[in-house]
Amino acid sequence: MINGHRWAALIKSQLLLLAISSTWVINAQIESRSEWESELYAEHPLVGRIWDSASAEFIDVNKLTTAIERASYLLLGEKHDNPDHHSLQQEILSFLIKRDRVAGVAFEMMDSDAQSLLDEIESENFASLEELKNYLGWDEEGWNWSYYGPLVNLAYAARIPIAAANINNETMQQVYVESSVSEVIDVLDERTMQRLNIDIDESHCGLLPDSQFPAMVRVQQTRDYAMANSLRRADKDTTSLLFAGNYHIRQDLGVPNYLMARDSSLTRGQIVALSFMEVDEEIDDPSEYLQQFGAVKAFDFIWFTPAISDEDYCASLR
Repeated sequence: MINGHRWAALIKSQLLLLAISSTWVINAQIESRSEWESELYAEHPLVGRIWDSASAEFIDVNKLTTAIERASYLLLGEKHDNPDHHSLQQEILSFLIKRDRVAGVAFEMMDSDAQSLLDEIESENFASLEELKNYLGWDEEGWNWSYYGPLVNLAYAARIPIAAANINNETMQQVYVESSVSEVIDVLDERTMQRLNIDIDESHCGLLPDSQFPAMVRVQQTRDYAMANSLRRADKDTTSLLFAGNYHIRQDLGVPNYLMARDSSLTRGQIVALSFMEVDEEIDDPSEYLQQFGAVKAFDFIWFTPAISDEDYCASLR
């Protein structure tokens, strides 16, 4: 017999699932935006527009929806602290759940230490997002739960497999001091590796000693390799989703390359990299946001949003 406390928890859990189900109905379609939580550069001419890098033109939400539904793998990029990126991600996840298309979801924000908990999550009943957060031992200092909790909860409520996509600290330390395996280091060609080195230097404000470059590159590659392997293999009727920072989802440098190395039958066209990207006050040309250096475009689509901050993170380090 279920005691009173347990019974109350189950009722609360069902109410929570009902509320989420209502959200799915509301979000049956992905919608354009006219209001934003982030406010910086909200009047920028690119804000709210969607850029298709293949056709080099702006498209509407319906065309984006068609591309998303055809994808075997959908990689949703973000700037981690921008709330608009996460609310748009929620709309897309709700949309695909409603169509019963989601094979699984993976999150950069959880590392392999959390996978055992995720494997057992379907047997749990949570009365609130707070209970779900506590169960996962969520790193709220690193990742704002108010952004990611609703995404995790959508997948949990729909009984969709959830994967921890990142490597844990122990693995990171091991990769930092040891050579990577060929499955990781041989995926990118020499020119792409040179670009990866340049970008890692810039992301560390040009302060990284040359001696640290090989280790940092190994870590970056290993993380992308792990993210690719965390994604469930999808078929023509389902889509596997990854939530990660914009750099990880890049077609030219990131996870897509490791997905194709894992599956020789997979083509780049089956992978959709959708970047949610903040506008730059001084850049009106959408093609400049691709930061393209070769034939492969970094992102298939860019959905432009206002910025959350214009802080120069490197200024305080110089």
